[in-house]
Amino acid sequence: MVGYDPEAKCVSTVEAAAAGSASGFVTRVLISPLDVIKIRFQLQIERLSSKTPGAKYHGILQAVRRIFQEEGMLAFWKGHVPAQLLSVGYGAVQFMAFESLTKLVHNVTSYNARNSFVHFTCGGLSACTATVAVQPVDTLRTRFAAQGEPKVYHNLHHAVVTMYQTEGPRTFYRGLTPTVIAVFPYAGFQFSFYNILQQFSERMIPDEGKEGGNVKNLVCGSCAGIISKTLTYPFDLIKKRLQVCGFEHARAAFGQVRIYRGLLDCIRQIMREEGPGGFFKGLSPSLLKAAVSTGLIFFTYELFCSLLCALKNADSPKRKEG
Repeated sequence: MVGYDPEAKCVSTVEAAAAGSASGFVTRVLISPLDVIKIRFQLQIERLSSKTPGAKYHGILQAVRRIFQEEGMLAFWKGHVPAQLLSVGYGAVQFMAFESLTKLVHNVTSYNARNSFVHFTCGGLSACTATVAVQPVDTLRTRFAAQGEPKVYHNLHHAVVTMYQTEGPRTFYRGLTPTVIAVFPYAGFQFSFYNILQQFSERMIPDEGKEGGNVKNLVCGSCAGIISKTLTYPFDLIKKRLQVCGFEHARAAFGQVRIYRGLLDCIRQIMREEGPGGFFKGLSPSLLKAAVSTGLIFFTYELFCSLLCALKNADSPKRKEG
């Protein structure tokens, strides 16, 4: 169902956008706590260890307890409004672009639209399109998730006005370069590995065991997410570090802060002060989040597409009768 299928021809571009939006909305509600923990880990300069002086967070369970004790349960959904705008908008643009691109490949080239390389290329391009569209919302979401108490931004409107007045319009696109560099292979790997795993399962699972298609979509999506995130994680960390530049005063309660002058300076400082392992801070919650979120995204997208197809097929006989 993911990608253009000349034999099915069931889901239109607009319906793909609607299914992508619904998929993003459901997934965001469920994975927001993991996202907050991941961002806190990524922005911490100190090593993630109880033996490191000044390190606020040491591990996932310790971070959960500390955030809950200091900021309450709602802290795990900090920045949820911009995060939902991000997920809904991103899901709509990404899947709409992906379906359109795979259809274009089928119509104007000799490539098979179901080919894994086609899915990698179209997946990467569709994600870049979606990223440029929602990057300002992503920056807002990161600022909300990163701030401690007392809050610097009281609500979404206050954050937009304050950032625009104090830092200028370009601040909403901070971290765009590493984001685009990272998102192309990340999304490309997601779609291509999902396609590969789906094809593999089709060959390996006997016909009588193919009824649990929804579970298969969830498992294939989760595995694709883990592989993709591991391969592209350093770029995600660099993006988060750049997005909070100019926000150092609100980060003081979490430990050391650094000022980065750009992408290369950020890479140099992390390598010099934190070593190669610094590029993989927060990998554990990130892999957990990637497995859950990617699995849910493909699972819910396929589910909503199936529902839309079922509704269209149910309406067809009625129209003929009418």
